[in-house]
Amino acid sequence: MGKSIFCLRRGLGIPRHGAKLQAPVCYDASMSDVFDDLFSLITPERLLLDSRANGEGVAVCVIDSGVESSVLRAKHGPDLKPIQGAVFTADCAEPLPYEGHQSTPHGTTVADILLTQAPAIQLYSADVFGPAGTCEVETVIKALHWAYDVWKCKVINLSLGVTEQKLQQLPKKQQLLRTIEEGYFKDVLIVAAAHNDHPFTRSYPAMFAPPILSVDKQLFGNPLQFAYEPHEQIEFQAHGRGYLGPFAMEPATSWAAPHLSGIAARLLSLRPGLKPFEVKTLLYWLCKNDSRKTAEGTGVLSLLVRD
Repeated sequence: MGKSIFCLRRGLGIPRHGAKLQAPVCYDASMSDVFDDLFSLITPERLLLDSRANGEGVAVCVIDSGVESSVLRAKHGPDLKPIQGAVFTADCAEPLPYEGHQSTPHGTTVADILLTQAPAIQLYSADVFGPAGTCEVETVIKALHWAYDVWKCKVINLSLGVTEQKLQQLPKKQQLLRTIEEGYFKDVLIVAAAHNDHPFTRSYPAMFAPPILSVDKQLFGNPLQFAYEPHEQIEFQAHGRGYLGPFAMEPATSWAAPHLSGIAARLLSLRPGLKPFEVKTLLYWLCKNDSRKTAEGTGVLSLLVRD
């Protein structure tokens, strides 16, 4: 078969008296696609391994069970920026002050993963469990608004969720969705962990897929490896083991989410004005342009972390 040639003719109207017909403009379909050329530039080596891709200038909020600042400082050293935060409760309009302590180790494990991925971020801790040890949807919503409007965070990590069965009340579900969407339109990237038993157990806000980055767990050989593997409204997979804490080595979506949050913070430190959909697009093309493929054909990043 011959080449496929598509021609467009400029000036489709009837020519004026004496005017010459314009020659058709022809496009050769065999020529390189301009988008192929453009997207081929989005590679892990150019972006994630850039020395400036360390999270500098990016405010990241961990909505979780608080973080133990002394433990993180002992591990990450004097270059760690002072951790700011607050404790949110269901019965107080204003949050309680953060005194550098965790309610449970879970949040510290999450924060440690973020700092391992992007050590120069400004970390904020929103403890939504507090002394009570439980959390309501309304408390998470308070923390989200505080992270948007007071702390001005660019990335929010949610390694928590409420199961579909427990979110049957439509007003609560709609209120949570509206709050997530509000963050999206304020250019805040929200990363949410899927349920550990996904897809058998579905949980929110990870199921609100379009406005957020939803993450499932997978074990990769490197913390900067991740995959775009959409399944049952969850789009990404990231490394599912942590490094610090009593349950860190047990694979969990709670540890996968901050791995992807940290990668997003790396991208934002290169271009702070990126919108959430732009970050998601970059993550997709970083996976697509990876030269290695797993047995299932999924592209994953194969990188060596710089010392």
